Amino acid sequence: MGLKMTAGEVAALLEREFPQVSDHFTIESLDEMRIRVRLNVGEAHLRPGGTVSGPSIFALADVAVYMAVLGMVGPKALAVTTNCSIDFMRKPAAATDLIADCRLLKLGRVLAVGDVLVYSDGSDQPVARASLTYSIPPRD
Repeated sequence: MGLKMTAGEVAALLEREFPQVSDHFTIESLDEMRIRVRLNVGEAHLRPGGTVSGPSIFALADVAVYMAVLGMVGPKALAVTTNCSIDFMRKPAAATDLIADCRLLKLGRVLAVGDVLVYSDGSDQPVARASLTYSIPPRD
């Protein structure tokens, strides 16, 4: 199957299509059916008490699957989330970047299914696990 976009191309698409949040995320690695994405944690991501909020963790998992799908199918900015299930397992480290390790489990013509483990940077214990399904626009 092979990658259709490089990490740089995916990052550029995110910057072009979602400039309001593109600087929140950094692709650390992109391989066939896998991606590792960093949430660059800032004040906007924190909840009272200084830990990363649930919506920010969800956004990281969601954008990781989105970018993994784009890497595999090419620049399909209109790919959309159709389902998400997320388990918050432990409190993230205070004001620390989060890392999403994403693996695409299925990549079909119209649907992609991904699994994401989210970690506080430097920890080997996941803070969340998410399963997402994406709808892919028709291929050219």
